[in-house]
Amino acid sequence: MRPEYDPRDDPPWAMQLVVRVEKSDPPDHGAVCAAAATAVVRLLADPRAAADGPWHDAVREWESRRIRKVARRARGVRWPDVQELPGVTVDEDGAQVRAFVPGPVADVPPRIAKLQVAGLDLAAGEPPPAPPEPYAEIALNPAVTMTTGKAAAQCGHAAHLLLRALPARARRRWLDAGARVRVVRGVPWDEHVRRSTAAVRDGGFTEVPPGTMTAVARLVG
Repeated sequence: MRPEYDPRDDPPWAMQLVVRVEKSDPPDHGAVCAAAATAVVRLLADPRAAADGPWHDAVREWESRRIRKVARRARGVRWPDVQELPGVTVDEDGAQVRAFVPGPVADVPPRIAKLQVAGLDLAAGEPPPAPPEPYAEIALNPAVTMTTGKAAAQCGHAAHLLLRALPARARRRWLDAGARVRVVRGVPWDEHVRRSTAAVRDGGFTEVPPGTMTAVARLVG
């Protein structure tokens, strides 16, 4: 859980998430959310984000504020173009998402800044079967309507908070298994909340009122 206001939020920082969305074969809403969550976790667990790594200071500075994430879409040549920037790409169930090393909102790299934020809303297909354990189960609040971009960011938040909340041994098992994620939506929401280890309450900057519980997460297995 994060406070509604913290003076350290100024100036704001964010982690940028870029989703590959080609016109001819767009990915599934749920797959994008799961891939985004896994990408966030793999970046945070990457050796380059460790205490002696080149990403450490940026991650630490970002986590001292609210953990904002911004989802954008890329297609055509713009997708390989952003692969050259520091980050981690995940390809899961036909969805490709790259999480980038966080930085100030006012200083987003130009190749990312020109990518569209609004309008990232994809159709939901049949949910895939549960992956092998251990995996993170992230439940999205069925009473809250969110675009794919918003939902992907919320799943990224949930996975992030889960990673930081897990005991060391459970965290290591999850990471060693690839930080797999399964995203679910629907009833019983109250049961998902009761069993959760981490919960996301939105800051209210876009789409939903401040304080809305958008997603919860737990480790299965």
